[in-house]
Amino acid sequence: PSPAYVTSRTLDLLAANPGAFALYAGIERWPVRQRNLARYLFLHPQAPDLYADWSAQIRGCVARLRALAGTDPDAPDLAGLVGELLLKSPDFAKLWDRYDVARTGHAQKPKIFHHPQVGEITLSFQGMQLEGTPGHRLGVYVAEPGTPD
Repeated sequence: PSPAYVTSRTLDLLAANPGAFALYAGIERWPVRQRNLARYLFLHPQAPDLYADWSAQIRGCVARLRALAGTDPDAPDLAGLVGELLLKSPDFAKLWDRYDVARTGHAQKPKIFHHPQVGEITLSFQGMQLEGTPGHRLGVYVAEPGTPD
């Protein structure tokens, strides 16, 4: 199935289908309360190899969290995540200090993944806010038309 998931405003992984767990290999072994896409991006040892353009992914992620900090700077969920990543990830700390801001961390162009089990795959991302759940977002990756992915 196409990888699909629901995240909180701070990228906590609230729900995921088997395709999402297969794409983000290893996150399913983390305790449920630790499953967070920003944490995965910066702290999981496979993350830098998963994305063909990992540096763009981490810049977008930090810019999205930075935008949230601008609208809700005292939020405990955000402060906890940022504090952890500042301590554990020099890459995060360096980008956090740049103060780049973005409304969303997802580019609209296709993403290339280097998956350890299936090799290179090209997927497009579609995301939307979920009505009645402030900050919750549904994300779905789909194969590009005409590709074998």
